[in-house]
Amino acid sequence: MDLDEKYMKEAIRQAKKAYALGEVPIGCVIVYDGKIIGRGYNRRNTDKNTLAHAEITAINKASKKIGDWRLEDCTLYVTLEPCQMCAGAIVQARVTRVVMGSMNPKAGCGGSILNILEMPEFNHQVEVTRGVLVEECSHMLTSFFKELRVRNKREKEERKNGKAMESVDKTI
Repeated sequence: MDLDEKYMKEAIRQAKKAYALGEVPIGCVIVYDGKIIGRGYNRRNTDKNTLAHAEITAINKASKKIGDWRLEDCTLYVTLEPCQMCAGAIVQARVTRVVMGSMNPKAGCGGSILNILEMPEFNHQVEVTRGVLVEECSHMLTSFFKELRVRNKREKEERKNGKAMESVDKTI
């Protein structure tokens, strides 16, 4: 196993924490000098915070760890292609390299919809590697959304049945 796979497995470990919370399973780790200095996973719904993305959390932790907002010579591993907010934060933090698992054709800004990470117009561009452990990353997301659809359908039916029972109770 090469280093990209090793660290992507760590990002997947973080994504599983999000999955366990019922969050979209996205995980991230930041590596500097062969050591993980920042970890994060999606907690948007749990924290009720738009900014609680895996990448933002990992960037905050990594910055505290090294004592600087600049994450030069760092590699960020993330299970899903970053959104526009996270891609912008990665560029702003001067991360040297990003390694992605799955691409995100609906909201990705690391090459799918936009490519904020490699835009020559910005003062910093990020080296990007795509598709590392893509099957494992994609499978976790697919499973999550399948389960979510089933759960949402069940909850909708329960609400519908609950209203029907209320109507019966009112008529009695």
